[in-house]
Amino acid sequence: MDTAALFGRIFLRYFFLLGPFAVVSAFLTLTRELDPRERRRTAVRSTLAIIVICFALWLIGNQLFAVLGITLDAFRIGAGALLFLSGAQLVQGRDRADALPADGQDVAVVPLAIPIVVGPATTGALLVMGAELHGWTQQVAGAAALLAAILVVGAVFLMGSRIERALGPRGLAILTKLTGLFLASLAAQMIFTGIRNFLSLPAPARG
Repeated sequence: MDTAALFGRIFLRYFFLLGPFAVVSAFLTLTRELDPRERRRTAVRSTLAIIVICFALWLIGNQLFAVLGITLDAFRIGAGALLFLSGAQLVQGRDRADALPADGQDVAVVPLAIPIVVGPATTGALLVMGAELHGWTQQVAGAAALLAAILVVGAVFLMGSRIERALGPRGLAILTKLTGLFLASLAAQMIFTGIRNFLSLPAPARG
């Protein structure tokens, strides 16, 4: 697979994982009382926070698994199950920020970056996806795809009001449900891959 095709495949996975259209409603709700300038500043600061958080998780996957003594396939199954539940909630119409109303404080990092964009399911998936990439070509393509997906989230935040006017509540709800469907499919693939690899492992030698 050439680099461009690899980038495109990985980008789509990260795009649906971060779910920009699934979080735009939460962003608009949490920044409803801000003027346009403050809303833009919040969008930029939240995007920078997401970049730092996502790349930190993306880079430490292998090291974390080694320290904890957890195999990648075991984590695939666990993270996939959690991601499936997250996707199912989106399909059912449950917003990622249902329990996180704005309280007048700075919302760029908490709750926008964490846990609305980078929640528990996203955290597990990023750890797995980062650990799956091997070699400089895959790692560079993966890093570029992750950065591009995060910048799309930032762009959606900046254009949130326009997107809301263009699509309306029904349009956003449809995109959110589609995001949930793709997340559930991605989760199923992670679980199936983990189970297949686990079952194909050779039996431990007996002394």
